[in-house]
Amino acid sequence: MNANEATSSGPAGDRRQAKARRTREALAEAAVELVLERGLGDVTVEAIADRADVTRRTFSRHFSGKEDAALDFTRADGAGINAALRARPAGEPPLLAYRGAVTDYLADRETPGWHHRPRLRELYAVVDAEPALFAAYERIRVDAQDESVRIIADRLGTDPARDPRPEVVVGAAAGVLTAALRTWARGAGTDAEDLADLVARAYDALIEEAARAAAPDVATRK
Repeated sequence: MNANEATSSGPAGDRRQAKARRTREALAEAAVELVLERGLGDVTVEAIADRADVTRRTFSRHFSGKEDAALDFTRADGAGINAALRARPAGEPPLLAYRGAVTDYLADRETPGWHHRPRLRELYAVVDAEPALFAAYERIRVDAQDESVRIIADRLGTDPARDPRPEVVVGAAAGVLTAALRTWARGAGTDAEDLADLVARAYDALIEEAARAAAPDVATRK
């Protein structure tokens, strides 16, 4: 074991990691609160650090900017879905595996997703209206989908640089999820439990449309 491993393992290392995680969460929550209270343009990194009761330097150890901090929940949820995707049965078709991963993540009570957090709909409205936040959101989303593509490619035993199937599956499946999330976020009076049902119906619609589109081709080949 080298020195770095020694300092990062054991009870002391666990405590440091837990403290760092709590600090990051506090910064992310402060960023969301301030963006919703003031609007992105009137929020500074210093204000976020002050709200979280940490230094500006501590903020910089966790985030590259205020947009990154306000959207940290998106990165965590993308990682959660990808972890669930890795855990899906090996023989499961890729599209069903991605759908199953999303379903598993939404149902996880130990690490509840962003849809259980308060004021999320308000933040999504700001993301849609604020170009800098939207751009940051898209970067985080693309990073998560790139990882999904690698996972699907491994499941298929193929090279995503040569085989378009992993990219197609993730593009379609993640697009459906995004559409369902946006519909849910705009829906007044709906709660976190409604999202799982909406996502299920959205994936059913994708599968039905794919089957309908394939039907003429099948008939032509016959």
